[in-house]
Amino acid sequence: MSTRHILLGLLSSGPSHGYDLKRRHDERFPQARPLAYGQVYTTLQRLVRDGLAKVEGTDSDGGPERTMYRATDDGERELACWTAETAPPAPFVANEIFAKVVVAILAGGDPAAYLRDQRAAHMARMRELTKVKTTPGADLATVLSADYALSHLDADLRWMSTTADRLATLTAEVTAR
Repeated sequence: MSTRHILLGLLSSGPSHGYDLKRRHDERFPQARPLAYGQVYTTLQRLVRDGLAKVEGTDSDGGPERTMYRATDDGERELACWTAETAPPAPFVANEIFAKVVVAILAGGDPAAYLRDQRAAHMARMRELTKVKTTPGADLATVLSADYALSHLDADLRWMSTTADRLATLTAEVTAR
């Protein structure tokens, strides 16, 4: 996920300060890793440096003085280009789970046990996400984020099942080389 573009998108609705951008990010993307304040301010500095955002002024609202930022016309154009780009499908098919299965075979470990444990971890996470999305009053962004994650976890589970069924053949191939 592009923090740069997410912050530009949040700025496109009007001037904001870093604290507000972090709060709005965490509200709009509830299943994403929360942004660190340092990441927000570093990204804002880069956006200003690159001419995609500008300092709009300061605001204190009775508290500490906060710098307000606004997206520039160049920032709006970059944001429009980014949102129009198709996200590329994953370029590589290997992942950490697959790597651990192969390494377990190579190291004389128990790949079947690993797959069982990983399946249990995936199932636990799926239960958590299902609880999140079915909580009364859950907003649509939360439900859709949970659905996205659940779909990926389900695909992993199907892959793990297929791999477990083919483990003897995979072991023979890996150890023959």
